[in-house]
Amino acid sequence: MALLDVENISASYGLFQALRGISLTAEEGETLAIVGANGAGKTTLLRAICGALPASEGRILFDGEDIAGQPASQLVQRGIAMVPEGRRLFPSLTVEDNLIIGSYPKRKGVWTKDKVYELFPELVKRRMNRGLDLSGGEQQMVAIGRALMSNPRLILMDEISLGLAPIVVNQIYRSLPDISAAGTTVLLVEQDLNRALSVSDHVTCLLEGHVELAGVSREIDRQALIDAYFGASQ
Repeated sequence: MALLDVENISASYGLFQALRGISLTAEEGETLAIVGANGAGKTTLLRAICGALPASEGRILFDGEDIAGQPASQLVQRGIAMVPEGRRLFPSLTVEDNLIIGSYPKRKGVWTKDKVYELFPELVKRRMNRGLDLSGGEQQMVAIGRALMSNPRLILMDEISLGLAPIVVNQIYRSLPDISAAGTTVLLVEQDLNRALSVSDHVTCLLEGHVELAGVSREIDRQALIDAYFGASQ
């Protein structure tokens, strides 16, 4: 049984239908990349899974139970964490305090402050600095660490490379295999196809709110994926 099984979900913002019958699965411990151009529905899909946006149709099964309609606070307790686009740290709080806040569900697991600092050693010397005093890359590391502090079974990462220098993105992406190795399933939204394919087990390409192409990352036809990304396959 898959850890996450999204079955034919649709979701709307008012009269605008953002998701149209999307289905996908993620096995425990794997990394699933969600790719697509701006407006494809990637962020909306993550928001529906984490309870921030209700799905109007379909089911979202987490460990076999339908969680569609459950509030985000309850889903965090169940083991779903979100790294939102734009980081959204508490800017006046220190790195350490931001991490501590992430641990409030008090779920048991391997992720502690020391484990996060081991994953991102760049944060050790910044642990008493406020969020607003950090670089964009450091903020992103804290945002990921804060989510991991809840010891999630499933972590949703939305555009974690957005606006960062390539060298910083490389540092962050090097951490993803360690997160998966610790047993956490990763759902990664990314616009960069090469980066997405380099760290994922499976990839799903969205176009205008529906699944245009999906497959095993190491086997998928690159040209077919590019065509799906830009809608050239239609």
